[in-house]
Amino acid sequence: MKEKYIAKPIKPHLLSDVWNAHPDALSNNLKSIAQPPSVEQIIGEMFALGPFYYYVINLASSKLSNHHPDLRKMHGLKNNPKHLKEIIDLIHPDDLDFVTKAEKMTIEKIKEIGFEHQLNLKCSYCFRMKTNKGNYEMFHHQALHTLKDKDGRLLQAVNIHTNIEHITKVNPYTVLVAGIGSRNDFHQMQYSNKTLEISPPKTSLTKREIEILSLLAIGHSAKNISEFLKISYHTVTTHRRNIFIKMECTKISELIKKALEWGLI
Repeated sequence: MKEKYIAKPIKPHLLSDVWNAHPDALSNNLKSIAQPPSVEQIIGEMFALGPFYYYVINLASSKLSNHHPDLRKMHGLKNNPKHLKEIIDLIHPDDLDFVTKAEKMTIEKIKEIGFEHQLNLKCSYCFRMKTNKGNYEMFHHQALHTLKDKDGRLLQAVNIHTNIEHITKVNPYTVLVAGIGSRNDFHQMQYSNKTLEISPPKTSLTKREIEILSLLAIGHSAKNISEFLKISYHTVTTHRRNIFIKMECTKISELIKKALEWGLI
């Protein structure tokens, strides 16, 4: 019988228990249906309106590599962290339960979508991290699985952390699983122990509006968005106008702030 593939971190951390409780997330016989985007393309498409960094995780050992140089500067570290536990130790203690539950929610949602799409799905949520100033500030976390071996074992993931304290201090306690590349999934899940501090609009955005909102947030113009989504410029500007009306905003900075606080990006 094939031995279960489980995470064996060199330094145990709270997420390894979550991963090992779902061994099919780490190892399955399903091939990726579509070619995953390159790491450069992934980072280019990620939300990063502010100081950010990224690193690569070996999912079996939880060892880290390919650190962005700003990681040390933003957290006041002398050396690059070698293990995921060192990153988790920077998270505010009061947010650890949410992070654990959020990770579980993303795995269960990806399983529901299908592990064959695993490499084309992005997971994101927010939490507070200790900074080089010695305080805790709000960060937007994005994660994407990037490599499987020929036997279906998940080998690595890329995490991107963006400091959004200058945009908002509000954590919506929502978890998103969204498609990238060939996928256009959008699944928003609420952490049961918390409620939104700021109420979202009664009129919800459509999937297309959320897709356009995400692209506006990372600085794309209406022309860029029309080319990227292969829809007309007029269609994009109509959606953009509807987004501003529904979210009761007049400026892009206000739109991004509300989108983060309502857990839409």
